[in-house]
Amino acid sequence: MVDIKIGNRLIGPAHTPFIIAELSGNHQQSLELAISMVDSAAAAGAHAIKLQTFTADSMTLDVDNEHFVIQEKESLWSGESLHALYQKAATPYEWHKPLFEKAKSLGMLAFSSPFDEDAVDFLDALDVPCFKIASFELTDIPLIRKAASKGKPLIMSTGMASLSEIELAVNTAKAEGCTNIILLKCTSTYPALPTHTNLVTIAHLRDAFGCQVGLSDHTAGVGVSVAAVALGATVIEKHFVLDRQAGGVDAAFSLEPSELSSLVIETGRAHQSMGQVCYSGTAAEEKSKLYRRSIYISEDVKAGDVLSSNNVKIVRPAYGLAPKHWDDICGKMAKCDLKKGTPLSWDMVE
Repeated sequence: MVDIKIGNRLIGPAHTPFIIAELSGNHQQSLELAISMVDSAAAAGAHAIKLQTFTADSMTLDVDNEHFVIQEKESLWSGESLHALYQKAATPYEWHKPLFEKAKSLGMLAFSSPFDEDAVDFLDALDVPCFKIASFELTDIPLIRKAASKGKPLIMSTGMASLSEIELAVNTAKAEGCTNIILLKCTSTYPALPTHTNLVTIAHLRDAFGCQVGLSDHTAGVGVSVAAVALGATVIEKHFVLDRQAGGVDAAFSLEPSELSSLVIETGRAHQSMGQVCYSGTAAEEKSKLYRRSIYISEDVKAGDVLSSNNVKIVRPAYGLAPKHWDDICGKMAKCDLKKGTPLSWDMVE
Protein backbone atom coordinates (compact mmCIF):
# COMPACT_ATOMS: atom_id res chain seq x y z
CA MET A 1 0.00 0.00 0.00
CA VAL A 2 1.48 3.34 -1.11
CA ASP A 3 1.93 6.09 1.50
CA ILE A 4 -0.18 9.23 1.15
CA LYS A 5 1.31 12.58 2.11
CA ILE A 6 -1.03 15.07 3.77
CA GLY A 7 0.79 18.28 4.57
CA ASN A 8 4.10 17.21 6.09
CA ARG A 9 2.82 13.86 7.32
CA LEU A 10 3.05 10.46 5.67
CA ILE A 11 0.07 8.19 6.19
CA GLY A 12 0.30 4.46 5.64
CA PRO A 13 0.69 1.05 7.28
CA ALA A 14 4.32 1.71 8.22
CA HIS A 15 3.46 4.91 10.10
CA THR A 16 1.79 5.67 13.42
CA PRO A 17 -1.97 6.05 12.91
CA PHE A 18 -3.07 9.54 11.89
CA ILE A 19 -5.34 10.88 14.66
CA ILE A 20 -7.90 13.53 13.72
CA ALA A 21 -9.76 15.52 16.39
CA GLU A 22 -13.11 16.56 14.94
CA LEU A 23 -14.27 19.83 16.56
CA SER A 24 -17.67 19.75 14.85
CA GLY A 25 -20.11 22.08 16.62
CA ASN A 26 -18.84 21.41 20.14
CA HIS A 27 -17.44 24.96 20.26
CA GLN A 28 -21.00 26.12 21.07
CA GLN A 29 -20.56 29.20 18.90
CA SER A 30 -17.64 30.51 20.98
CA LEU A 31 -14.41 31.24 19.11
CA GLU A 32 -12.58 31.40 22.44
CA LEU A 33 -13.80 27.89 23.26
CA ALA A 34 -12.87 26.66 19.77
CA ILE A 35 -9.31 27.99 20.17
CA SER A 36 -9.08 26.30 23.57
CA MET A 37 -10.17 23.06 21.93
CA VAL A 38 -7.36 23.35 19.39
CA ASP A 39 -4.86 23.99 22.20
CA SER A 40 -6.13 20.98 24.11
CA ALA A 41 -6.15 18.69 21.08
CA ALA A 42 -2.52 19.59 20.40
CA ALA A 43 -1.57 18.96 24.02
CA ALA A 44 -3.25 15.54 23.81
CA GLY A 45 -1.08 14.65 20.82
CA ALA A 46 -3.65 14.75 17.99
CA HIS A 47 -2.06 15.07 14.58
CA ALA A 48 -4.84 17.16 13.03
CA ILE A 49 -7.99 19.09 13.81
CA LYS A 50 -10.94 19.04 11.50
CA LEU A 51 -13.82 21.47 11.11
CA GLN A 52 -17.10 21.27 9.20
CA THR A 53 -17.68 23.98 6.61
CA PHE A 54 -21.34 24.76 5.99
CA THR A 55 -24.15 27.15 6.77
CA ALA A 56 -27.64 26.12 7.77
CA ASP A 57 -28.90 27.37 4.41
CA SER A 58 -26.32 25.37 2.45
CA MET A 59 -27.28 22.22 4.35
CA THR A 60 -31.07 22.27 4.28
CA LEU A 61 -34.22 24.36 3.88
CA ASP A 62 -35.71 26.52 6.61
CA VAL A 63 -38.96 24.58 6.59
CA ASP A 64 -40.89 23.17 9.53
CA ASN A 65 -42.73 20.26 7.92
CA GLU A 66 -42.10 16.70 9.04
CA HIS A 67 -39.38 16.17 6.42
CA PHE A 68 -37.19 18.80 8.07
CA VAL A 69 -37.68 17.85 11.74
CA ILE A 70 -35.78 14.93 13.31
CA GLN A 71 -38.42 12.33 14.10
CA GLU A 72 -36.37 9.51 15.64
CA LYS A 73 -37.08 9.45 19.37
CA GLU A 74 -33.76 7.78 20.16
CA SER A 75 -31.80 10.55 18.42
CA LEU A 76 -29.73 13.00 20.48
CA TRP A 77 -31.48 15.73 18.47
CA SER A 78 -35.04 14.38 18.46
CA GLY A 79 -37.62 17.05 17.71
CA GLU A 80 -35.13 19.62 16.42
CA SER A 81 -35.55 21.14 13.00
CA LEU A 82 -32.62 20.47 10.70
CA HIS A 83 -32.14 24.17 10.00
CA ALA A 84 -32.01 25.10 13.69
CA LEU A 85 -29.63 22.22 14.46
CA TYR A 86 -27.24 23.22 11.67
CA GLN A 87 -27.32 26.85 12.76
CA LYS A 88 -26.23 25.67 16.20
CA ALA A 89 -23.52 23.36 14.85
CA ALA A 90 -22.06 25.55 12.11
CA THR A 91 -18.54 26.90 12.43
CA PRO A 92 -18.54 30.50 11.14
CA TYR A 93 -16.49 30.87 7.98
CA GLU A 94 -14.51 33.74 9.48
CA TRP A 95 -13.26 31.39 12.24
CA HIS A 96 -11.60 28.98 9.84
CA LYS A 97 -8.44 30.96 9.17
CA PRO A 98 -7.60 31.74 12.83
CA LEU A 99 -8.36 28.17 13.87
CA PHE A 100 -6.23 26.74 11.06
CA GLU A 101 -3.40 29.12 11.89
CA LYS A 102 -3.62 28.22 15.56
CA ALA A 103 -3.40 24.51 14.75
CA LYS A 104 -0.42 25.01 12.44
CA SER A 105 1.38 27.05 15.10
CA LEU A 106 1.03 24.03 17.39
CA GLY A 107 2.41 21.61 14.83
CA MET A 108 -0.93 20.14 13.76
CA LEU A 109 -2.53 19.84 10.36
CA ALA A 110 -5.91 21.50 9.91
CA PHE A 111 -8.61 20.87 7.33
CA SER A 112 -12.38 20.54 7.05
CA SER A 113 -15.37 18.77 5.54
CA PRO A 114 -16.98 20.92 2.85
CA PHE A 115 -20.72 20.35 2.49
CA ASP A 116 -21.24 22.24 -0.78
CA GLU A 117 -19.20 23.27 -3.77
CA ASP A 118 -18.70 26.87 -2.59
CA ALA A 119 -17.23 25.48 0.64
CA VAL A 120 -14.68 23.54 -1.42
CA ASP A 121 -13.51 26.75 -3.08
CA PHE A 122 -13.43 28.56 0.26
CA LEU A 123 -11.27 25.86 1.85
CA ASP A 124 -9.02 25.58 -1.17
CA ALA A 125 -8.33 29.33 -0.91
CA LEU A 126 -7.17 28.67 2.67
CA ASP A 127 -4.73 26.07 1.30
CA VAL A 128 -6.07 23.10 3.27
CA PRO A 129 -3.87 19.99 2.80
CA CYS A 130 -6.82 17.71 2.01
CA PHE A 131 -10.62 17.48 1.96
CA LYS A 132 -12.88 15.20 4.00
CA ILE A 133 -16.22 14.06 2.61
CA ALA A 134 -18.75 13.18 5.32
CA SER A 135 -20.75 9.95 5.19
CA PHE A 136 -24.02 11.71 4.45
CA GLU A 137 -22.39 13.48 1.48
CA LEU A 138 -20.81 10.38 -0.05
CA THR A 139 -23.66 10.21 -2.55
CA ASP A 140 -23.25 13.90 -3.49
CA ILE A 141 -21.34 13.17 -6.68
CA PRO A 142 -21.01 16.82 -7.80
CA LEU A 143 -19.46 17.67 -4.42
CA ILE A 144 -16.95 14.81 -4.68
CA ARG A 145 -16.13 15.81 -8.26
CA LYS A 146 -15.46 19.38 -7.14
CA ALA A 147 -13.28 18.40 -4.17
CA ALA A 148 -11.33 15.84 -6.19
CA SER A 149 -10.61 18.41 -8.90
CA LYS A 150 -8.43 20.45 -6.54
CA GLY A 151 -5.53 18.01 -6.73
CA LYS A 152 -5.43 17.23 -3.00
CA PRO A 153 -5.86 13.99 -1.04
CA LEU A 154 -9.46 13.05 -0.35
CA ILE A 155 -10.70 11.32 2.82
CA MET A 156 -14.20 9.89 2.49
CA SER A 157 -16.40 8.37 5.20
CA THR A 158 -18.51 5.42 4.11
CA GLY A 159 -21.25 5.24 6.75
CA MET A 160 -24.49 3.74 5.34
CA ALA A 161 -22.92 3.33 1.89
CA SER A 162 -23.29 0.23 -0.26
CA LEU A 163 -20.33 -1.14 -2.20
CA SER A 164 -21.77 0.33 -5.39
CA GLU A 165 -22.14 3.78 -3.78
CA ILE A 166 -18.53 3.67 -2.55
CA GLU A 167 -17.41 2.52 -5.99
CA LEU A 168 -19.17 5.45 -7.65
CA ALA A 169 -17.61 7.92 -5.20
CA VAL A 170 -14.10 6.47 -5.66
CA ASN A 171 -14.41 6.33 -9.45
CA THR A 172 -15.71 9.91 -9.50
CA ALA A 173 -12.65 11.10 -7.56
CA LYS A 174 -10.27 9.12 -9.76
CA ALA A 175 -11.89 10.50 -12.92
CA GLU A 176 -10.90 13.98 -11.70
CA GLY A 177 -7.29 12.85 -11.25
CA CYS A 178 -7.46 12.20 -7.50
CA THR A 179 -5.63 8.99 -6.66
CA ASN A 180 -4.73 9.80 -3.04
CA ILE A 181 -7.92 8.48 -1.47
CA ILE A 182 -8.48 7.27 2.09
CA LEU A 183 -11.78 5.59 2.94
CA LEU A 184 -13.07 5.61 6.51
CA LYS A 185 -15.21 2.79 7.86
CA CYS A 186 -18.02 4.52 9.70
CA THR A 187 -21.28 3.73 11.47
CA SER A 188 -23.60 6.70 11.05
CA THR A 189 -25.40 6.58 14.36
CA TYR A 190 -24.71 9.04 17.16
CA PRO A 191 -23.47 7.51 19.38
CA ALA A 192 -22.62 4.22 17.67
CA LEU A 193 -22.52 0.88 19.46
CA PRO A 194 -19.50 -1.42 19.15
CA THR A 195 -21.88 -4.21 18.12
CA HIS A 196 -22.85 -2.15 15.05
CA THR A 197 -19.30 -1.25 14.05
CA ASN A 198 -18.27 -4.36 12.05
CA LEU A 199 -14.56 -3.59 11.99
CA VAL A 200 -13.71 -6.66 9.93
CA THR A 201 -15.03 -4.60 7.00
CA ILE A 202 -11.77 -2.60 7.11
CA ALA A 203 -9.70 -5.26 5.35
CA HIS A 204 -12.46 -5.97 2.84
CA LEU A 205 -12.79 -2.26 2.04
CA ARG A 206 -9.02 -1.95 1.57
CA ASP A 207 -8.88 -4.96 -0.74
CA ALA A 208 -11.99 -3.97 -2.71
CA PHE A 209 -10.79 -0.48 -3.59
CA GLY A 210 -7.01 -0.64 -3.21
CA CYS A 211 -7.19 2.32 -0.81
CA GLN A 212 -5.92 2.99 2.64
CA VAL A 213 -8.74 2.59 5.15
CA GLY A 214 -9.31 4.20 8.53
CA LEU A 215 -12.16 4.60 11.00
CA SER A 216 -14.48 7.47 11.76
CA ASP A 217 -15.46 6.35 15.24
CA HIS A 218 -18.66 7.45 17.02
CA THR A 219 -18.49 4.86 19.80
CA ALA A 220 -17.67 5.65 23.42
CA GLY A 221 -14.07 5.37 24.61
CA VAL A 222 -11.03 4.30 22.62
CA GLY A 223 -11.33 0.51 22.49
CA VAL A 224 -12.96 0.31 19.06
CA SER A 225 -10.36 2.63 17.55
CA VAL A 226 -7.50 0.60 19.01
CA ALA A 227 -9.04 -2.57 17.57
CA ALA A 228 -9.35 -0.85 14.19
CA VAL A 229 -5.63 -0.13 14.13
CA ALA A 230 -4.93 -3.81 14.83
CA LEU A 231 -7.08 -4.57 11.77
CA GLY A 232 -5.11 -2.20 9.56
CA ALA A 233 -6.69 1.25 10.01
CA THR A 234 -4.19 4.01 9.18
CA VAL A 235 -6.44 6.95 10.16
CA ILE A 236 -8.66 7.45 13.20
CA GLU A 237 -11.16 10.30 13.42
CA LYS A 238 -12.89 11.08 16.72
CA HIS A 239 -15.15 13.93 17.78
CA PHE A 240 -13.62 16.05 20.52
CA VAL A 241 -14.96 18.15 23.38
CA LEU A 242 -13.33 19.82 26.39
CA ASP A 243 -16.05 18.69 28.80
CA ARG A 244 -18.98 16.42 27.91
CA GLN A 245 -20.98 17.70 30.85
CA ALA A 246 -20.73 21.27 29.55
CA GLY A 247 -22.60 20.29 26.41
CA GLY A 248 -22.07 20.68 22.71
CA VAL A 249 -24.10 19.26 19.83
CA ASP A 250 -21.88 16.15 19.59
CA ALA A 251 -20.66 16.06 23.20
CA ALA A 252 -22.34 12.76 24.05
CA PHE A 253 -20.09 10.78 21.68
CA SER A 254 -16.98 12.98 21.84
CA LEU A 255 -13.69 12.33 23.63
CA GLU A 256 -12.47 14.60 26.42
CA PRO A 257 -8.79 15.65 26.46
CA SER A 258 -7.55 12.82 28.68
CA GLU A 259 -9.35 10.30 26.48
CA LEU A 260 -7.92 11.83 23.31
CA SER A 261 -4.46 11.53 24.84
CA SER A 262 -5.19 7.88 25.62
CA LEU A 263 -6.35 7.36 22.03
CA VAL A 264 -3.07 8.71 20.67
CA ILE A 265 -1.01 6.56 23.04
CA GLU A 266 -2.99 3.34 22.74
CA THR A 267 -3.38 3.40 18.95
CA GLY A 268 0.36 4.03 18.76
CA ARG A 269 0.96 0.97 20.94
CA ALA A 270 -1.43 -1.11 18.86
CA HIS A 271 0.46 -0.12 15.71
CA GLN A 272 3.84 -0.93 17.27
CA SER A 273 2.56 -4.31 18.38
CA MET A 274 1.59 -5.54 14.91
CA GLY A 275 5.07 -6.52 13.75
CA GLN A 276 5.41 -9.69 11.69
CA VAL A 277 4.82 -13.43 12.03
CA CYS A 278 7.24 -14.48 14.75
CA TYR A 279 7.93 -17.76 16.57
CA SER A 280 10.75 -18.89 18.88
CA GLY A 281 10.81 -15.53 20.62
CA THR A 282 12.23 -12.17 19.69
CA ALA A 283 15.79 -11.01 20.25
CA ALA A 284 14.49 -9.19 23.32
CA GLU A 285 13.36 -12.52 24.79
CA GLU A 286 16.71 -14.34 24.47
CA LYS A 287 17.76 -13.64 28.05
CA SER A 288 14.36 -14.78 29.31
CA LYS A 289 14.98 -18.23 27.84
CA LEU A 290 17.57 -18.77 30.59
CA TYR A 291 14.70 -18.86 33.09
CA ARG A 292 12.82 -21.70 31.50
CA ARG A 293 12.95 -25.05 33.30
CA SER A 294 15.69 -27.69 33.01
CA ILE A 295 16.89 -30.79 34.85
CA TYR A 296 18.99 -30.22 37.99
CA ILE A 297 20.51 -32.43 40.67
CA SER A 298 18.14 -31.93 43.63
CA GLU A 299 20.08 -34.02 46.22
CA ASP A 300 23.79 -34.89 46.43
CA VAL A 301 24.59 -37.88 44.19
CA LYS A 302 27.50 -40.36 44.31
CA ALA A 303 29.03 -41.94 41.23
CA GLY A 304 26.98 -45.04 40.36
CA ASP A 305 23.77 -43.77 41.99
CA VAL A 306 20.63 -44.22 39.93
CA LEU A 307 19.03 -40.96 38.84
CA SER A 308 15.35 -40.65 39.75
CA SER A 309 12.81 -38.18 41.07
CA ASN A 310 14.52 -38.63 44.44
CA ASN A 311 17.67 -36.84 43.32
CA VAL A 312 16.86 -34.94 40.11
CA LYS A 313 14.17 -32.37 39.48
CA ILE A 314 12.80 -30.13 36.71
CA VAL A 315 13.23 -26.54 37.95
CA ARG A 316 14.15 -23.08 36.77
CA PRO A 317 16.63 -21.90 35.38
CA ALA A 318 17.53 -23.53 32.04
CA TYR A 319 21.25 -24.38 32.28
CA GLY A 320 20.63 -28.13 32.49
CA LEU A 321 19.15 -30.65 30.07
CA ALA A 322 15.74 -29.72 28.68
CA PRO A 323 12.71 -31.29 30.40
CA LYS A 324 11.96 -33.32 27.25
CA HIS A 325 14.93 -35.57 28.24
CA TRP A 326 13.42 -36.51 31.63
CA ASP A 327 12.36 -40.01 30.58
CA ASP A 328 15.79 -40.59 29.02
CA ILE A 329 17.80 -39.84 32.17
CA CYS A 330 15.57 -41.44 34.81
CA GLY A 331 17.00 -44.89 35.61
CA LYS A 332 20.44 -44.01 34.31
CA MET A 333 23.51 -43.97 36.62
CA ALA A 334 25.60 -40.95 37.51
CA LYS A 335 29.18 -41.09 36.13
CA CYS A 336 30.56 -38.95 38.97
CA ASP A 337 29.72 -37.34 42.26
CA LEU A 338 27.26 -34.48 41.76
CA LYS A 339 26.30 -31.80 44.23
CA LYS A 340 22.75 -30.50 44.76
CA GLY A 341 22.16 -27.55 42.41
CA THR A 342 24.27 -28.92 39.55
CA PRO A 343 22.67 -28.54 36.10
CA LEU A 344 22.57 -32.02 34.56
CA SER A 345 24.36 -32.63 31.25
CA TRP A 346 24.84 -35.77 29.12
CA ASP A 347 28.49 -36.20 30.14
CA MET A 348 27.36 -36.77 33.74
CA VAL A 349 25.18 -39.76 32.82
CA GLU A 350 26.29 -43.39 32.08
